[in-house]
Amino acid sequence: MRAMKNIVILISGGGSNMAAIVRACANEAWPARIAAVISNKADAGGLKFAAEQGIPTVVVPNKEFASRELFDAALREAIDRFAPDLVVLAGFMRILTTPFVEHYAGRMLNIHPSLLPRYPGLHTHRQVLAAGDAKHGATVHIVTAELDHGPVLGQAEIDVLPGDTEEALAARLLAEEHKLYPRVIRSLIA
Repeated sequence: MRAMKNIVILISGGGSNMAAIVRACANEAWPARIAAVISNKADAGGLKFAAEQGIPTVVVPNKEFASRELFDAALREAIDRFAPDLVVLAGFMRILTTPFVEHYAGRMLNIHPSLLPRYPGLHTHRQVLAAGDAKHGATVHIVTAELDHGPVLGQAEIDVLPGDTEEALAARLLAEEHKLYPRVIRSLIA
């Protein structure tokens, strides 16, 4: 029998992608378990959902650390207690240091709301609308030291509709993210 893979998910907010991953892991009987959900914000809504599912939760508040390096060291310690095979960033709104990223090289994933390599960074929906693009989407990629530039593992695409607003695009894309992210993770651990 294959050993169960440990997945640690990092969030900063509501955790809707995290919840989609947790549900898919349970419903599809992945050979994995969500070992922990860790947040840099004590009031992250996703922590309540995780706790209700019986998943250990940890808060490492970035504001309590004098530097990014000290925060990353504390975060790494918290993550490594759960011996992760995969570290999954799901709306984790922190830029991570190169040594942190290198510690999890090849096993840390992120989902980004654009069709990378287009529009790394913030405000992707606004950029798509400003450029007049016909298509928008989301990308799951391996995290590397260069922000939103790691190898692409999967993408989901949506049409940009006449009259779309940033909010409308974001909501429609999020529904696709909830399918894409679990699908990519499942393929990695299968």
